[in-house]
Amino acid sequence: MESIFHEKQEGSLCAQHCLNNLLQGEYFSPVELSSIAHQLDEEERMRMAEGGVTSEDYRTFLQQPSGNMDDSGFFSIQVISNALKVWGLELILFNSPEYQRLRIDPINERSFICNYKEHWFTVRKLGKQWFNLNSLLTGPELISDTYLALFLAQLQQEGYSIFVVKGDLPDCEADQLLQMIRVQQMHRPKLIGEELAQLKEQRVHKTDLERVLEANDGSGMLDEDEEDLQRALALSRQEIDMEDEEADLRRAIQLSMQGSSRNISQDIPQTSGTNLTSEELRKRREAYFEKQQQKQQQQKQQQQQGDLSGQSSHPCERPTTSSGALGSDLGDAMGEEDMLQAAVTMSLETVRNDLKTEGKK
Repeated sequence: MESIFHEKQEGSLCAQHCLNNLLQGEYFSPVELSSIAHQLDEEERMRMAEGGVTSEDYRTFLQQPSGNMDDSGFFSIQVISNALKVWGLELILFNSPEYQRLRIDPINERSFICNYKEHWFTVRKLGKQWFNLNSLLTGPELISDTYLALFLAQLQQEGYSIFVVKGDLPDCEADQLLQMIRVQQMHRPKLIGEELAQLKEQRVHKTDLERVLEANDGSGMLDEDEEDLQRALALSRQEIDMEDEEADLRRAIQLSMQGSSRNISQDIPQTSGTNLTSEELRKRREAYFEKQQQKQQQQKQQQQQGDLSGQSSHPCERPTTSSGALGSDLGDAMGEEDMLQAAVTMSLETVRNDLKTEGKK
């Protein structure tokens, strides 16, 4: 779209931008439009003078400011219409009954001029595509054929007056180029005010960042960031402490399992997770297993007594009560898996008790 001529807003010269965007070139300047406005003012003054220069209406007219221009750069529809007459162009009100009776499809026209309050802008067809050439935009806005009628209807609802430009527009490079190719627009142009506000906000953020960096000697770290870092370090230390306790507990369990699988009465080395000596731990395990042996012995005696009462062919058979036989029977009844489970359970209880004791201290 680089070939499309598009004047951006300067002051209140939207009428000038509207005409130049329509004609696709720098055809009018504020001086030329002011000259047309003064000419219109003089014509109106002469008509008012026909009623008498001493009349009240004439005096009132002379005291009023110009209705065709003001100091801000605004120009009336009469100025725009007279400027276009130089090029043989005419303006017709789009929603007038006369034009509506013609039932012309908007896409079959060549251009429109839109006005709301004191703002003017052009919508023009270049090649085979329509463009919104509003000077308040950062660039031309592509309008599809299907959207054109809806776009104009929306403008009317917002209070815009729309004029159809009738006549042959001067040739321009953009129109010739776009007759051969069609363009696509990936990003819609923004309003100039939005772009300026965005650039201003970016500059403010950059300035604030530079000020913060200078205040912190280039570290760029705010007090809040420092507090967040301290909290993160504290949580990290807590997690490390918890991991150390869990590691001690796992080592105690592992050592207990190794000791049980080798010999249930073998001493277990002291770990970092408990204050018990290996001798104390061994005595506790032996006491636990003695209780288990007593239970096993009672159950076996009860079972053998039941067998004696039920088997008359073996009246003299009695259970063996020697310590060797008892150890053998206990070994058969209580397998290695049971002993392992018992050792792990007892070690866990011991470690938990010691951890609680250390916590109270």
